[in-house]
Amino acid sequence: MAGINGTVSWQIQPLDYNSSNLAGSFWDYRGNYLKSVNDPLRYQVLWTDGSTLTEGTEPSAGNFSGLTSTPPSTTVGNGDVVNVIFKVETTVGDGYWQELGSIKKSRDIANKKYDDGSQPLGHRFTVDISQLVSNELSYSLCPINKGTWQSPYYGGMNGGLTMQDNVLGASGGAMGTPISRYNVSRNGTFRRLKVTPYYEIINGDGEIVSAGNAGASNIISVINSVNQFEKDSVYYNNQFNHNRDGTNASNPKRFSTRCPNWYHNTTANKVAYNKSVRMDEEAEFLQWYVKETFDGSFPNDKYNLIELYGETFTSDGSSENVFVLADFTTLLDLNTTTTFAQFQDRMLIQNVSPAFINNNAFVPQNSSAGGVPITTYTTTISPITANTHRYRLYFRGHYYQDVGTGACNCWVSKRHSAVNWYEIDREDEKNPYGFVRFHWLNSVGGIDSYTAKRDVVEGLTISRDVIERKSGDRTWYQDDQNQGSTMATSLYHSDTMRGGDIYKGGREVSNVNAERVQSVYTEPLNKSVAKWLEEMMLSPNVWVEMDTDATQMGNARNPYLRPSDKEYIPVIITNSDVETVNQENGLVKFNIEYTLAHKVITQRN
Repeated sequence: MAGINGTVSWQIQPLDYNSSNLAGSFWDYRGNYLKSVNDPLRYQVLWTDGSTLTEGTEPSAGNFSGLTSTPPSTTVGNGDVVNVIFKVETTVGDGYWQELGSIKKSRDIANKKYDDGSQPLGHRFTVDISQLVSNELSYSLCPINKGTWQSPYYGGMNGGLTMQDNVLGASGGAMGTPISRYNVSRNGTFRRLKVTPYYEIINGDGEIVSAGNAGASNIISVINSVNQFEKDSVYYNNQFNHNRDGTNASNPKRFSTRCPNWYHNTTANKVAYNKSVRMDEEAEFLQWYVKETFDGSFPNDKYNLIELYGETFTSDGSSENVFVLADFTTLLDLNTTTTFAQFQDRMLIQNVSPAFINNNAFVPQNSSAGGVPITTYTTTISPITANTHRYRLYFRGHYYQDVGTGACNCWVSKRHSAVNWYEIDREDEKNPYGFVRFHWLNSVGGIDSYTAKRDVVEGLTISRDVIERKSGDRTWYQDDQNQGSTMATSLYHSDTMRGGDIYKGGREVSNVNAERVQSVYTEPLNKSVAKWLEEMMLSPNVWVEMDTDATQMGNARNPYLRPSDKEYIPVIITNSDVETVNQENGLVKFNIEYTLAHKVITQRN
């Protein structure tokens, strides 16, 4: 078996630690497990021969030490590294690793020191795999009026290629199983990623042969987010970890949205913006990434309840009701039937719309005595009443501090997120125009929503393909009704058999092309809200909610899959510019112009 002269070691990878070569070189030592797939994902290994090899030194067959027999060629010994093959693999956390591809890389261009021209020791091999991995991520919608995704491995109605449905099951009578269960895309909102470098050396005969690998990189998670140079840290840190310290109030973990309806702590009067939601809305979601569910330094502190904790308030700020939402916990792995596994490494989502809350929220319950975990809720509540003005939500967990840890030997609740605030919008919907509810893939890889309510306009943009055909002979008319022929007493074969064909011919429309164009105005927006809402204009994936005969049929056919009469309909935002700040006029309004992504279907001639 071939090997290498010297050693190969990792130099650069997206995740590393304080003790590595990256310590002090990059922000936060790159110690965050969650990365953006749209940022560079650089990997570099360094080969050194243990001697004086520099970047400018060529690999040599003369440095091979071992045996080579031909034919067939069998290499036993060590040689200089010529190429490194980076094998890129991804998974969604289910243990099944999929190879995306391999990148063969010769050594990097040699460097020279600025003052004396000397070269660094070893050969470096560097690749950026972000473009390869980005094709594996898209978006994941949760069905309207559903609490969470069915599976974190596949997400919701996730993006990517349309799957073919040409496989029917054997059950179900003559028709079989209606929809294929085999073609399901894992394209969604997050992936787990690792890279393994394999080496090629030059043997004594000058052949390039394989020589094994030195082990995979650290495993990271990547999401479909984008970071802006002028305002974001390059490595946006929004992963949630459960730990005894809870949340640092000056640097809370935030949900996957840039909507400014959050604050560091639970102080009711500090939030900059209360996001408006309507009582009839069924699709308002919070999305976030969780790495682990309990602090590994205290393995006895098992979390027994993990939830979104909510509280409603009246218009004078008085507390009204408390509630919890926990649909997302079905996406978490369990150690046993009652305890959550420590490492989760996945994106979670929870419906927090008023309609869903009132139909599915639970009464908070205390953890059981004696350290026995509880992972289910039993009593439901409808916490949003006619007096509710607004409500807040945050992510928290409960754990039992075992006496063996030297702690309190009691149940403890910890908050692990910032607090997001929502205000009930009770304005009557204007008939017959209605309001327009938008959803879009936001810049941090989640789904945002907004309801626009002012000056709805709808119309069609139409173009026609026109051709010219021979005109009919309009001088001759069939006239035999009084001639005693059989045609006078029998049925005509056609009402247009002969003569007077002036209704046909000449220029004709062969095809009509039509797009349904619409526009709607937002409410007046302050700067922070306008800067958040501009993301809709920048997003490649935007939808509006529609309630039609077709969407109602989906709900009637499968209410579990489509638990609402409303469905997402894709649209294309057509605005070429948008004004987010106007110092002279103060508040700004967006005129959102859009067209349905599905074109209007017309007949062909």
